[in-house]
Order: sequence, then structure tokens, then C-alpha cells
Amino acid sequence: MSILAEVSGNVTAIGYGLAAIGPGIGVGIIFGQGVQAIARQPEAYGLIRQNMLLGFVLTEALALIGLVAPFIFQGI
Repeated sequence: MSILAEVSGNVTAIGYGLAAIGPGIGVGIIFGQGVQAIARQPEAYGLIRQNMLLGFVLTEALALIGLVAPFIFQGI
């Protein structure tokens, strides 16, 4: 018996779960480093916060692409 024969259910859900790991780690790194940078240079709060939010938005876009991609490429 093949290993692939043992997989049942929607494989796209597994794919999205794996695709969400990267952005989840990215968001943690972005905010962790952002808080550390603000603690080191409080006078640069505005610039650090702006860059932190921009990085968050771009990282979350990857998660949304991972959510939408299985629906787009469903027939392929």
C-alpha cells in the first residue's frame, strides 16, 4: 500500500496549514524585533512602528495568498 493511499480528507487544508507556518513565524519575528528596537531607541518610535506595520501587512499577504491559492489552482 502506498503512503498516499492513506491520506484522506482535503489535502488543501493541510497545505494551507503548512503555508501559514511561515507567516506566523514572520509576524512573531517582526513584532519581537520591533519591540526590542523601540526599547533601544524610544525616540525612533514612529519610524519603527511604521516599518513594523508595513512588514506585518506584507507578511499577512503571504498568508492570504496561501489561503486563496488552493481555490484558484483546484482543477490543476
